[in-house]
Amino acid sequence: MRHRNAGYKLGRNTSHRRALLRNLVSSVLKEDRVVTTLAKAKAIRPLVEKMITLGKKGDLHSRRQALAFLTTDEVVARLFDTVAPRYGDRQGGYLRIIRKGFQKGDGAETVIIELLGIEQVLEEKRGKRAETKAKKRAELEKQMKEQQAEGGEEGGDEKAA
Repeated sequence: MRHRNAGYKLGRNTSHRRALLRNLVSSVLKEDRVVTTLAKAKAIRPLVEKMITLGKKGDLHSRRQALAFLTTDEVVARLFDTVAPRYGDRQGGYLRIIRKGFQKGDGAETVIIELLGIEQVLEEKRGKRAETKAKKRAELEKQMKEQQAEGGEEGGDEKAA
C-alpha cells in the first residue's frame, strides 16, 4: 500500500529527482511551455503552482524561498515581475496539460505543459518572427535583383568586346 506516500518517484533517486523537478519548473517559468512526459508534468504541476503563489505574495521571504528552489536568478526575477502578476486575481489552476502523443523509444505519453494566458505572448512572438522573416526575404530579393542587374551589365560589356 502507498498510504502517505505522495509524489512521483519517476525511476530516479532522490537527488536526481529533485534536480529534474527543479530544472523542469525553472524551464516552465522561463519558457512558458515545455514538452515532457505525462508523469513528469503531473509531478511538476503542484511545484509550479506553489512558485506562482510565492510570486503573487511578492515579499522578501517568498523571493528567498523561490531562490532556494529555482535554478537561476533570472527565472526568479521573471517569476516575480511578469509571470505572477499575470495571475493576480486567479485562485489557482495556472497550468494546462495538453496530451500530444507517444515517444518513439519507450512509448511514454508526451504532453505539453504550459502556463495559462500564454496565447497573447506566443502570438506576439509569432508576429515578430513573421516580420523578421519578411524583412530578410525582402533583403534577399533586393540583393538577387542587384546581382542580376550587375550580371546583365557585365554580360553586355563582354558581347560588345
